[in-house]
Amino acid sequence: MKNTKLKALTLLSVTAALAMTVGCGSNSASDNTGSSTSGQKKLVLMTSADYPPYESHKTDGGSDEIVGFDIDIAKAITKNLGYDLEIKDVDFNGLLPALQAKQADLVMAGMTPKPERLQNADFSDIYYEAKNTIVEKKGANLKTAADLKGKKVGVQLGSIQEGDAKKMDGLNIVSLNKIGDIVQELKSGRIDAAIIEDTVAKGYTAANTDLEFNTITSTEPAGSAVAFPKGSALVGDFNKELKKLKDSGELDNLIKKWFDTNK
Repeated sequence: MKNTKLKALTLLSVTAALAMTVGCGSNSASDNTGSSTSGQKKLVLMTSADYPPYESHKTDGGSDEIVGFDIDIAKAITKNLGYDLEIKDVDFNGLLPALQAKQADLVMAGMTPKPERLQNADFSDIYYEAKNTIVEKKGANLKTAADLKGKKVGVQLGSIQEGDAKKMDGLNIVSLNKIGDIVQELKSGRIDAAIIEDTVAKGYTAANTDLEFNTITSTEPAGSAVAFPKGSALVGDFNKELKKLKDSGELDNLIKKWFDTNK
């Protein structure tokens, strides 16, 4: 009986120790204390991997890898700073809440540092600028924002495009989580058009020859930056590394790699 009790107490002690270990491991991502196979500190990057060429899933031989322009930049910077990188895929509208909850150290998802976002996150310098486009079925003749009045227009939930669409007059806005879902809704005729960033629109229209896009004229600058939790010490480090990528020409090489449709 003593031995049974002793074994039970030992088992309880081990279980408690394991629970404490798991609890410690579940601290906020911004503590930068996550373990990795290399022994280096780890950063958690969250993205919405439905936004090629910025980020998307690459499936090859049964494997599933998140790749893209943002991912290459993140890997280059974290390598130079001495961090391992863990990448997590979530819906776009969940990215900033994840930062606020400190479930991630950074977010890269073709995200623009709009004033309303700056209230909840800190951002790096802008590393790439792009424009909004109207994606439509060929021949629909929806070339300007005015042409969209009274139309059902698809946008990604929580995106800059959703915010811009809400400022336009008379649109019937349909907000969906995934760009791929928006494209399917457009192809099926359940929406009339979509507002999508130009670099992303190029990829989808190339893959769907029944679609085309027209750039929306805008006087407001738009561009992508890295988002961090408020007060993150990583902002300065990332800005320095982004400058190095620009000055060395490596950023231009990545832009050509992911955005040059003529290669």
